[in-house]
Amino acid sequence: MIKAIIFDLDDTLLWDKKSVEMAFRKTCEYAAQVHELDVAELEEKVRVEARKLYESYDTYEYTQMIGINPFEGLWGTFEDEGASFIKMKEIVPSYRKEAWTKGLQRIGINDEELASMLAELFPQERKKHPYLYEETFKVLDHLKDTYKLVLLTNGSPSLQHTKLEITSELVPYFDQIIISGAFGIGKPDASIFQHVLAESGVTADEAIMVGDNLMTDILGASRVGMRSVWINREDKLPSEEVVPTYEIDHLEKLYPVLEELHKEQVVQ
Repeated sequence: MIKAIIFDLDDTLLWDKKSVEMAFRKTCEYAAQVHELDVAELEEKVRVEARKLYESYDTYEYTQMIGINPFEGLWGTFEDEGASFIKMKEIVPSYRKEAWTKGLQRIGINDEELASMLAELFPQERKKHPYLYEETFKVLDHLKDTYKLVLLTNGSPSLQHTKLEITSELVPYFDQIIISGAFGIGKPDASIFQHVLAESGVTADEAIMVGDNLMTDILGASRVGMRSVWINREDKLPSEEVVPTYEIDHLEKLYPVLEELHKEQVVQ
């Protein structure tokens, strides 16, 4: 019998990708008021330079383990405990400015003053544009009285809490909220899934993981023998190595999955 549903946050309930795209667009549009430039081209170059810079830092291996991407580095403050987070907090101001400086340079613009302004503007724009999928609240409302709902998210505690503060209606739905940066290691490591099960008081058979990322959400669930639902809204190609128990393209399609599991339990 399924007792707990474990949800990923970013791009499962929160439409983080859209929020980041909007923040880039607004920030690059501001740059286009100062210099004649192609907004989409500047975004593309900044994304490339940000990734390269991010991967060059000593903290990169840690961010991979915790699950913090380069674009979160462009707006997170990393007010978190631990030596690696302290290092990230120190790196972030120059990282942001350098990413925008190099991005501008890639399109032939040398303007450090503008780069500094864009580095400050991007976090503001990201916070202004929190998007959730249209069905998120409807699905959580439908499930909350029947199942224990758990949020399991990779990332920096301060940054993930910021995301939850600007979409504060989400928080009351969850019995537990577990963030990899506070636990010490992220999905797909089996230990964080075992921790979630222990905190929720359920076995792997009594829980199901719902997430958009095959290599974190689905792989991690498989490592502890937990069923999984891959929410594949963008029609991504499947993986031969990581196979979800179920695949859906809309969160409301979770209902028939749960009904099927319930029927199986009744038959047994």
